[in-house]
Amino acid sequence: MKETSHSSITKTIGLVPGSVVYVGKKKSTDLYIEVFDYNKTFLEEKELNDIEETYAYIDSKPITWININGLNHTSAIEKIGNYCNLHPLILEDIANTHQRPKIDEYEDYLFVVLKMLYFDQDQKLIIEHISFVLGDGFVLTFQESNGDVFDTIRNRIRNDKGRIRSLGADYLLYALMDAVVDNYFNLTEAMADKIEELEDDLFEEKSKDDITHDIQNLKREILKIRRAVYPLREVVNRLEKSEHKLISKKTQFYLRDLYDHIIQVSENVEIYRDMVWGLMDMYMTTISNKMNEVMKVLTIIATIFIPLTFLAGIYGMNFENIPELKYKYGYYIFWGALLIIFAGLVAYFKRKKWL
Repeated sequence: MKETSHSSITKTIGLVPGSVVYVGKKKSTDLYIEVFDYNKTFLEEKELNDIEETYAYIDSKPITWININGLNHTSAIEKIGNYCNLHPLILEDIANTHQRPKIDEYEDYLFVVLKMLYFDQDQKLIIEHISFVLGDGFVLTFQESNGDVFDTIRNRIRNDKGRIRSLGADYLLYALMDAVVDNYFNLTEAMADKIEELEDDLFEEKSKDDITHDIQNLKREILKIRRAVYPLREVVNRLEKSEHKLISKKTQFYLRDLYDHIIQVSENVEIYRDMVWGLMDMYMTTISNKMNEVMKVLTIIATIFIPLTFLAGIYGMNFENIPELKYKYGYYIFWGALLIIFAGLVAYFKRKKWL
């Protein structure tokens, strides 16, 4: 995994700034283009085969959402970027999946980069690079592949639910970003369930041999989520305070609420991060306690047998003039003394609650 990441980053070293190079792992994704063209009384939903077919929708009067899946199709990204007069550095960041979340403001458009996070069917954390371009009356979204968290937005547009069909493209951008952030809550809840399950296993001493591996995986997932969420606070804060002509005052109120959600997610991530780091300490403490219990038992056994071994050593010496050797009942007295010492030590340890 590391070698793949390093090799993909190496591809961009030495290139001219603005070069559109896809560095992700989904190089076989087909180009998929969907369009929602709408206002309060009109809706057209369509799938397109050619990027050039989107030009007419970009210039249309209704609000337009153009969703493009397949960042490996860099020629299509360059075509639509040139048509919309997007800066070459924006096109570079769209295809660069290693770009951190950020916002760039230009005179005629806004550019936002986020990370879409979710767990797949195997409970593996998926991080997908997604970019937004807000223009005059349109929003462009660029995704790595099919499958996203925008189905609720599509249904709201189709069924005219909420305010989305009544407000502008800036509200559409807010709604799409809000869908991404709302999914962060689902993600953190899933992380909380994983942490609680590991905690229960540790407390109930049901820990598996590979529990350290599970904890390390959790730590890595939390760090990945943290890298995706923390920069987003600055992005939404700048967007909410922006005086750009494309952001209306009404939408800024919604962006303020989105910022509150980001802060809440960030706090949850910090809490879970501390909990995950504490899991390893808890595991090591559990192992140490088990070892201490074993050592205590062995120490008590050794302590009990020390005087018994001492007596056995004395009477096992080859001296003819040991007085007790001539007693008729010396053997039985010897065993009686051993049993009394053994019982006395056991009673003493129990009174001390060491047993």
